[in-house]
Formats: sequence, C-alpha cells, structure tokens
Amino acid sequence: MAHLAISDRRLPDPAALAMALAETAPGAPIVVMIHGYRFEPDTPHNDPHRHILSPAPERGCWKAVSWPRHLGLMGRRGLAIGFGWQARGTIWQAHRGAARTGRRLCRLLAALHATAPDRPLHIFAHSLGARVALTALDGLPAGAVGRIILLSAAAFRHEARAALATPAGAQAEVINVRGRENTLFDLMLRAALPLHGPTLGAGFAAANWLDLPLHDAGARDRLRALGYRIAAHRARVCHWSGYLRPGVWRFYRAVLHHPAQTPLPLLRAQIHPAPAQTTRRRGFGAFLPLPFGWHRPS
Repeated sequence: MAHLAISDRRLPDPAALAMALAETAPGAPIVVMIHGYRFEPDTPHNDPHRHILSPAPERGCWKAVSWPRHLGLMGRRGLAIGFGWQARGTIWQAHRGAARTGRRLCRLLAALHATAPDRPLHIFAHSLGARVALTALDGLPAGAVGRIILLSAAAFRHEARAALATPAGAQAEVINVRGRENTLFDLMLRAALPLHGPTLGAGFAAANWLDLPLHDAGARDRLRALGYRIAAHRARVCHWSGYLRPGVWRFYRAVLHHPAQTPLPLLRAQIHPAPAQTTRRRGFGAFLPLPFGWHRPS
C-alpha cells in the first residue's frame, strides 16, 4: 500500500511526494483523508495515524476502521494520504483551527497537483475535517481537486457556498453524506456557533453537489438498484455512521476510483428522482442502461 502519514505542521517536500507517487500505478488516484474533532497527531492516545488514517489501526476502539484499506488504496491502486491536524481543545478552538489547517492543506494539494497534474486528486473528510477540506479550495487552480466526500460534515452552508465559488470548488464534485442519526451533533454545532446559520446536515444544493441522506430508506433502495447495498444504521444517535454503515465503503470506492462510471448527474437523478418519475424508475431501475449500474469496483 502506498501510504503517507502527514501532520499539518510538517508537510512533505516535493521529492517525498514524488517517491510516494512512484509506488502507485500510472493514473491511480490520490486520496487525502481528513479526520474530525478530538484527534491530534503525535499524541499516542489521540493520534489519527494509529486510528482511522492507519492501514492497520491499533485495537481497542470500536470506531477504528481503516480508511485507506476500505477505500481500496491497496498495492499500486492509489496513494492514501492521511492528513492529521490539531483538532483538540474546545469546539471553538478546533473550529478556528480547522480554517487555519485548511490553508495548510491548500499548500499540500497545490504541491500534489503540481507534482502529478494528470492524477485524479480526491478528498475524503469526516466531521470538522469537512471545514478543513472546504477552506482548502480557496487558492487552488481550477481542476486541482476531483471529488470530495464529506461524512457528517461539521460545516455550514455558507462555507460550502464560498468554497464552490472558488475556481477549484466550481469544478470539484462534492458528495455530502448525512444521516438523521447525526442530528444531535448538528444541533450542538449550531448552538455553539449560532451566527453561522444552517449546517450541511440540513442539506445543500448546487450543480456540482450531491446530498446523500443515508437515513432515507428510499435513497438506499435506489442505491441498491444501482448495485450498492447500504444497511440502515441501528443507532439513533451516531456521528460516525458515514463510515460504520455496512456496505457504504463499496459506494465510496466506486465514486473515487471510477468517477467516469459514476457521473454525478446520473447519481443525482437516481437518488433524487423527480416525483412523477419515482414509481417508474423504481420499477426497472436495475435495467436502466447506466454505465455504472452493476459495476463491481475493486
């Protein structure tokens, strides 16, 4: 597995990035993975590089699911970059720190794009890591970032609007994975930062944006018709369901490894069909001539 563990305080030089890229197949994707609140690199009990950002997380935590392995970034299939940042302290401190970290992430993404302009460059972020990801788009050239998957994003609509107004954000494609089981955390974020308006947990609309409400049984049914069986989450309150739901990783692998076979407009048309077309599409959704209908991503 080609894997880099990076701290926002010690970004790698271009030579180190080039060496890591050389371990992957030509054209293989680069995926930058960003954790959320409560993690902090270089402190053993809170180090994300020993937890979700690790190819082999240390045992002892039920949430320690290896993102790079589940994203299929094995062998030469892609470069997994775990981006660790200082996300401890109060929620107000971490929220401010996320914006500063976004500017550091911008430098890393710019270096990756300059080193491998022909490689797909994607972002996979959870919770407050979504604010890091959205902030990082400001300052990047158009086309620098391909797809961004946000899980239970601890970010606000106005931040998404500003990010998509940048050259890089206007061309990136964003999948906002949300669920009703995250409502309590959205409410706590709004209570802590009441002047920021609605969170992304309430949804967002843009031409290059897809809201994916995994609590919606209808949306899951339509994903199943496309070949992605995602289970209902059993817990009523959970901030981590975006990566703990059985079946969800297969969908993430597909959209990151095979963007051409999972175009956003067609995904949106199937997941959010027009009301008059809902019954008809459910009846023969599996037989639609979609290029990704029953694709089995590696």
